[in-house]
This record gives sequence, structure tokens and C-alpha cells, in this order.
Amino acid sequence: MQNQYSNKMKSIGGYLELQLSRGEEFYPSLIKLNTGRNAFEYILKVKRYKLVHIPYYTCEVMLEPLKKLGVQFQYYTIDENMDPVLDFEVGPDDGLLYTNYFGLKQDTVIRLSKLFENLIVDNSQAFFSEPLEGVDTFYSCRKFFGVPDGAYLQCTSDVRLKLEKDVSVDRFSHLIKSIDMGIESGYEDFIVNNVVLSNNPIRKMSSLSQSILSGIDYKACKYRRNSNFMYLHDFLESYNDYSFDASSVNGPMIYPLLISSTEIRNKLFEKRIYVATYWPNVLEWTTKKMYEYYLTTHLIAIPIDHRYTHSEMKRILNVLKTIL
Repeated sequence: MQNQYSNKMKSIGGYLELQLSRGEEFYPSLIKLNTGRNAFEYILKVKRYKLVHIPYYTCEVMLEPLKKLGVQFQYYTIDENMDPVLDFEVGPDDGLLYTNYFGLKQDTVIRLSKLFENLIVDNSQAFFSEPLEGVDTFYSCRKFFGVPDGAYLQCTSDVRLKLEKDVSVDRFSHLIKSIDMGIESGYEDFIVNNVVLSNNPIRKMSSLSQSILSGIDYKACKYRRNSNFMYLHDFLESYNDYSFDASSVNGPMIYPLLISSTEIRNKLFEKRIYVATYWPNVLEWTTKKMYEYYLTTHLIAIPIDHRYTHSEMKRILNVLKTIL
């Protein structure tokens, strides 16, 4: 079934359309889908797992496909390195979902891939971490770039689902508003877009999202993320309660500052520096004694993406210096 926006024969003439740069996507050979959670659902459908082990420390949207397909799931805890506490058995019909947190946990992904055949890697926070051979891996594009939706999937099964192509035109308003009127003006539309993406069927990536993703300078984006990350780390390492190896950063999502102070988030917000909370739902799933609860309430996800230079990083540090 074709949607109203798709025709076999391309039109000629008419008004000039939005002009986007043409290049190559970062993962041209992977399966192109509409959302990360649907990439996860794709894996569940073709692999037919009876039980999936998922971390407490993850976004609630990861439960959508599990509940939709009636797949049982069990939570597991992570330690202070954000590695799984492997105090459970993973059976032959079980899947193990692990999140490559902030794009900093590729070594753990490699280690887990040698221990478990049924590993599923959530690289939603690790766009630049390339998939390991023979490991089911998925990505969420809008976590890293200005697209309304889009996901990539490496699926080790030979089974392929027949899918319609998605249409993203009604999810684009927050991106346009941010250019013309500033990021705050589009925030309400951004929230609406998040709701609209809930419980959507699995579809192929839209032409709009694919076109945008084909025009991105990925080398420059990764370089800027790495540079901003290290600029912050040089100062914040001695204050950070989360210890990690920064010697091989690879386009991380954010800079994770874990600190006992609860003032920082509000202080940054007052200066129009917006930091996300990963993830509010964790507070409902855990108790106050659990590490995941502490992470949710105390981890400051400092933005470091390609929109910014060291000038913005310095502005952030100037605010933090008044508190640390």
C-alpha cells in the first residue's frame, strides 16, 4: 500500500523544494527504519525471544515493543562503571539488552559480545560506535542530529520484514522553528513529536529523514563532539564521581557529570543551559537505595554536540565553577 506522498513516476517542474546537501549516510548498508524502539521491535519479531533482560537504567519507551509483542522481560542492575551486574542466567531463548551509555561503553559492548550470543546493543546514545560483526545493534538518529525521526539497524537474522515507508512531514515543525525563532520556541512541538512517535508501527525511514542524514558532515560532527567533551573533561575530571576512560572518545552523546550536589541542574537552567534527565521513569522502577536512582537524580548530561564550540563549553564551566 502506497501513501499519498509516494508515486512511482517522479514529477518534473513545479515549485522549488527544500534544498538539502547530497552525500552519503553514516550507515548506508544498515536497515533504515523510523525509530530506535521499532528497530528493537524488529529484532524481537525476527529473533522471537521469550524473555529479554533489560537494564533498570533505560528509557521507558524500550518497554513499548516488549509489551506490544507480549515478550516477558526482567530488569537487571548496573554497577558504578555502568556495566551489567551479571547475577542472572541468560538462557538460549533469552535476549540481553545493553545500552552503550553516552557512547562511552564500547569496551563493555565488546566484552559482552564475547560472553553472550544473544546480545542486543542499544546504540541510541552512541551513534558513532560502529556495530560489531554478528551483534544485533540499533541507533536512533534524532538523538544526534536534527531529524524528526529515523533509526538504523544491524540485524543478524536473514529474515526481513516487509514494511511501508514512513512520512515525517508532520513531525518537522520543531526543527524549523528552532532555526527561525530559537530552540525554546520549538520545545512544545518537540514534546508533541515525542508523543506522536509512541506506539507507531515499524516502517522504513522516511525520505525526508534519509535526505537530511545524507547531507551531514559526520567527520566534522564527531570532531566537534570529541573536542568539546575533552575541553570539559580537562576541568571536570577531578570533580566527577563517574570515572571513565576518556582516551578513546568517539563522538559521545553528552558529557556525564555525576556529582552529589542537587543545585547544578537548576543553576544551569537559569542560564539557559538545558540538560536532559536520563531517565525520569527510572525513579518509578527503582528505590532510593539503588544506584540507578542516584544516577537519574544526580547525573548532569552536559550538551557537547556539533552546534557548539569551546566558547559555549567555557560558558558552561563558568556556571559550574560557582558551584563546584
